[in-house]
Amino acid sequence: MPKGYQGMVDGGSNIVEANWESVSSILQVGGTIIGSARCKAFRTREGRLKAAGNLVQRGITNLCVIGGDGSLTGANIFRKEWSGLLKELAENGDIDREEVQKHAYLNVVGMVGSIDNDFCGTDMTIGTDSALHRIIEVVDAIMTTAQSHQRTFVLEVMGRHCGYLALVSALACGADWVFLPESPPEEGWQENMCVKLSENRARKKRLNIIIVAEGAIDTQNKPITSEQIKELVVTQLGYDTRVTILGHVQRGGTPSAFDRILASRMGVEAVVALLQATPETPACVVSLSGNQAVRLPLVECVQMTQDVQKAMDERRFKDAVRLRGRSFESNLNTYKRLAIKMPDDQIPKSNCNVAVINVGAPAAGMNAAVRSAVRVGISEGHKMFAIYDGFEGFAKGQIKEIGWADVGGWTGQGGSILGTKRTLPGKSLEAIAEQMRTHSINALLIIGGFEAYLGLLELSAAREKYEELCVPMVMVPATVSNNVPGSDFSIGADTALNTITDTCDRIKQSASGTKRRVFIIETMGGYCGYLANMGGLAAGADAAYIFEEPFDIRDLQANVEHLTEKMKTTIQRGLVLRNESCSEHYTTDFIYHLYSEEGKGVFDCRKNVLGHMQQGGAPSPFDRNFGTKISARAMQWISTKLKEAQGKGKRFVTDDCICVLGISKRNLLFQPVAQLKKETDFEHRIPKEQWWLKLRPLMKILAKYKASYEVSDPGQLEHVHHRGHEEPAAI
Repeated sequence: MPKGYQGMVDGGSNIVEANWESVSSILQVGGTIIGSARCKAFRTREGRLKAAGNLVQRGITNLCVIGGDGSLTGANIFRKEWSGLLKELAENGDIDREEVQKHAYLNVVGMVGSIDNDFCGTDMTIGTDSALHRIIEVVDAIMTTAQSHQRTFVLEVMGRHCGYLALVSALACGADWVFLPESPPEEGWQENMCVKLSENRARKKRLNIIIVAEGAIDTQNKPITSEQIKELVVTQLGYDTRVTILGHVQRGGTPSAFDRILASRMGVEAVVALLQATPETPACVVSLSGNQAVRLPLVECVQMTQDVQKAMDERRFKDAVRLRGRSFESNLNTYKRLAIKMPDDQIPKSNCNVAVINVGAPAAGMNAAVRSAVRVGISEGHKMFAIYDGFEGFAKGQIKEIGWADVGGWTGQGGSILGTKRTLPGKSLEAIAEQMRTHSINALLIIGGFEAYLGLLELSAAREKYEELCVPMVMVPATVSNNVPGSDFSIGADTALNTITDTCDRIKQSASGTKRRVFIIETMGGYCGYLANMGGLAAGADAAYIFEEPFDIRDLQANVEHLTEKMKTTIQRGLVLRNESCSEHYTTDFIYHLYSEEGKGVFDCRKNVLGHMQQGGAPSPFDRNFGTKISARAMQWISTKLKEAQGKGKRFVTDDCICVLGISKRNLLFQPVAQLKKETDFEHRIPKEQWWLKLRPLMKILAKYKASYEVSDPGQLEHVHHRGHEEPAAI
């Protein structure tokens, strides 16, 4: 329905049937193709009466609403009034009595599309991740300018009632100070902020960044504006200060890979919820919890969202933060820990040394993880050591103490600053044990991919021989391939997906204006099909060939025929992704030649091997935050283990002291590597079971194949306050 509720009220040509081709090639377009409008008429009963009439005329009784809390609240009122509206229409003679019986119920399912992420009940609203991409691009650009001139930048981001964008971008760029509506600064903040800025300058930090949500307030609910902050810095400190107001830039641009996949998953979930709805089911919202799609009652979500505002109005700011939900609260706590260093004399010393190492191939977000680990470690009283160049450097003793200021500005850097190698520790265990003894290392944090996992297994097995290795060890998964057992996500995979998606968009565009064309694109990932599969979903591919789903010449033949049929319509371009190791004989060249030959006269073919650029440049906002949060959590685990053993001189020999930290569905889990062994296919370096294979049919359906898609547990509605005893994985 074009023009949102306005289109529903106006009726006529504003309600049109959508078909396959009308939504073709809109995946990469920002904003909304069908348009959207704020509608005054729909707020009145009269307007809703007209809308109901227009829907009944066309026999529509299922409504899928994509919007913010205003749109969803409107949908809920509409639904409640539905039978009354139909009665009134019948009395006025606008519709027949039979129509009233036939269309007695309106089913409503909502999806939250709002860049502010201000809706309770979902970890991420559709559009938030893309808005963060825009903000981070600007921050990265400003950082280069500001570093050449010693400057202070005040950056104003959107969020009239919600500080999510401000908070997460502050976390992702290591801002010096952040102002949020939900958590105003304490009295006397002016003084504290200036002290903090001048301390950072004294530490040779050439750049100060202050992020302000447009709805920022103080404890008295008075607005704090970016101009005010600038005045303060200029008069108190005399720093050269600039204000940048991002405004509507944040809404623009092409959607990120995360948003495309999130929206596709939610869209399917919404349609299924409508199909399963009965007159008794309440209106629901499909939302994301950790990595799981869930359905929640619309009324409860709207109520809770309004409760946040009420808490803010009544200056109950602690409640406001709590009501915003787990991911907001954990972001805020992590930001505070990482941004503000306590004076050394106030940190109780643990007398423990903790080392951090990067292992495997570089992945964007590794540096954010190291920064976070080092700062959390220092704030917990440990001495932090950095190991350079992986296990090879470890054996050679390339180990240095690393301080709070040494990791400043690391979040936005791609690759691995510590250096990383694929070498496993097996050959040099003795040398490594000796280095552990020399530097008296009490715990180890490993950030890396499958090699890190294998390395952890080798260290674990060597504990019997070398008592130096009997310390707590935890691994944080970081690899573009996303093939580490024990976690749904790895640091770096989101950045790689964005690179793949952007490239596919560009490649598709390169063919506009020419005759019909199909592109065969090869992605990385070893034997793991994650990048090919999810890249295919995000770029709107016609097929994605992966190792996990074996295919033969008959499948290839069927795909070519399917694509040829599609190409005979108005569709101009096809996209086929192939994972680098999906098949020994059906190589990228083979598939390219096959499609070229079979498509003769209908389309021509091009191929592209994406190669190492998938390791990405600057890390995406998701990877910066995921790296920061998961690594902070890993350090807390290390501290807990070390505290438990204090004074007991305990050696750590049990399985539960050597773990992988990962996200599984909606929980953060520490899983012993000894247990994960059973779940690993070592020959192909992948987990035996992978969650994303469930999304395979979704891609096929979207490419016009007939496939059955297994949806979330049969239509169970949950409650917003679902809090298990597990630790929630807030993204």
